[in-house]
Amino acid sequence: MITCRGIYKSYSRGSRRKNVLNNVNLDVGRGERLALLGRNGAGKSTLIKLIGGVEMPTSGKIRRDMSVSWPLGLHGGFQGSLTGYDNARFIARIYKRDYFEVKNFVEDFTELGRQLAMPVKTYSSGMRARLAFALSLAIEFDCYLIDEIILVGDQNFSRKCHYELFEKRNDRAMILASHSPDTVRAMCNRAIIIHNTQATEYDDVNRAVETYINL
Repeated sequence: MITCRGIYKSYSRGSRRKNVLNNVNLDVGRGERLALLGRNGAGKSTLIKLIGGVEMPTSGKIRRDMSVSWPLGLHGGFQGSLTGYDNARFIARIYKRDYFEVKNFVEDFTELGRQLAMPVKTYSSGMRARLAFALSLAIEFDCYLIDEIILVGDQNFSRKCHYELFEKRNDRAMILASHSPDTVRAMCNRAIIIHNTQATEYDDVNRAVETYINL
């Protein structure tokens, strides 16, 4: 179970603070798929980062009783001077996984070939996305955090991502921040709309999508 209680998040902007999330409460159990809907800047990515531990809430508590991935759409955390292989070794060491198993998965999934031996700072954004997704899936989590990653890459890569995440791991919990009504309807069984710093939960995904479209 992932539990968020009384989550507030604000950022300093000069002498003022910008409120992004105001008293957000939610629960996500094993196997549930929760959509986060909202316009650009509404706070979807911020909430994903808070749940993943990338950022801390201004106030409130987040409890994680199952393993949670880092946000799959976030690939700015690489050490740019290290190679793709070095980053894979680092991830394997942190999560106490066999490096060669992680390495083999990354090679097969990314199809980056010799580029994996090059510094990540030389990668294009698409190559970084491939590496980020591969490293995320090389480690098995109970809950995956997804920030529009499905839209990254060419059609073949997107199909590969879809299979690995939504078919092969269809028993995992997922929190998906998306602008795509079709993706949300197909992949999620609950939804939250973030609007004007407030989060409203819907058990009916179709109703949530219609409400979001009409905002």
